[in-house]
Amino acid sequence: MKKKTKAKQSPTVSVTKTKPKQNHHALMDMASVLYREREISRRVKELSWDIERDYAGKDLVVVSLLNGTVMFLADLVRYLDMPLRLDFMGVSSYGKSTKSGKVVFTKELKLDVKGRDVLLVDDILDTGKTLALVTSKLKKLKPRSLKVCVLLSKSARRTEKVVADYVGFEIPDAFVVGYGLDFAERYRNLPFIGILKPGIYQEAVKK
Repeated sequence: MKKKTKAKQSPTVSVTKTKPKQNHHALMDMASVLYREREISRRVKELSWDIERDYAGKDLVVVSLLNGTVMFLADLVRYLDMPLRLDFMGVSSYGKSTKSGKVVFTKELKLDVKGRDVLLVDDILDTGKTLALVTSKLKKLKPRSLKVCVLLSKSARRTEKVVADYVGFEIPDAFVVGYGLDFAERYRNLPFIGILKPGIYQEAVKK
């Protein structure tokens, strides 16, 4: 008679409870926090409702500008309960300074947007120079329609006649970081949006 073998017991795994990250180091670099994680989530969800309503039954192509839109885009498309296509354009206009420089395209579209409804998604509408150039480029591809969605709008600095159709928040004329927005490629991973202390970027500009 064969001996019965005992089933192997799963090893006991001890779970150590850890406190959620508070981003203490990053908070020290902030003059103030404009929008907390919960506020951002609620507003992005509201934007998704407006987009769903306006694009119901349409052939939607979402075109996102890299890299600042990454977190905003990820949350926005997850909330969109509708068919869509997604593509990216790479655009760079900042270096280590806070002033817009020459706009350079680092990635082109792969999808054919001709005859389709395009929603251009960006992190922030500042002077409008970048979006003016991008929308001009997209219009040459002959989409059926073209609208713009931005997380943040800084009207005080606008120099171009660019209007966003969907705006998350209107913000003051200050340098903001977090939730995808950066300074010298830092702070993108922060769950909140904050105003960076002037001393941080002024010191970097001097170097």
